[in-house]
Amino acid sequence: MTAAWRWTYETADGDRIGHSHDFESRSDAETFIGLEFETLLAKGVDQVRLHEGDTEVYGPMSLHAE
Repeated sequence: MTAAWRWTYETADGDRIGHSHDFESRSDAETFIGLEFETLLAKGVDQVRLHEGDTEVYGPMSLHAE
């Protein structure tokens, strides 16, 4: 069985403030963040990190426009 994919949510200072539900694939996780980033921003999430199981794949990734 492969590890689940999950986003962790953070403030701009890097404080963890939550996480997404688990996804079966990286593609599903990336589609989710693309659709939900504005909602997450409205809830105070500034940046996210993508994990596969306990391994961080990438991040932090800002949700704010450059």
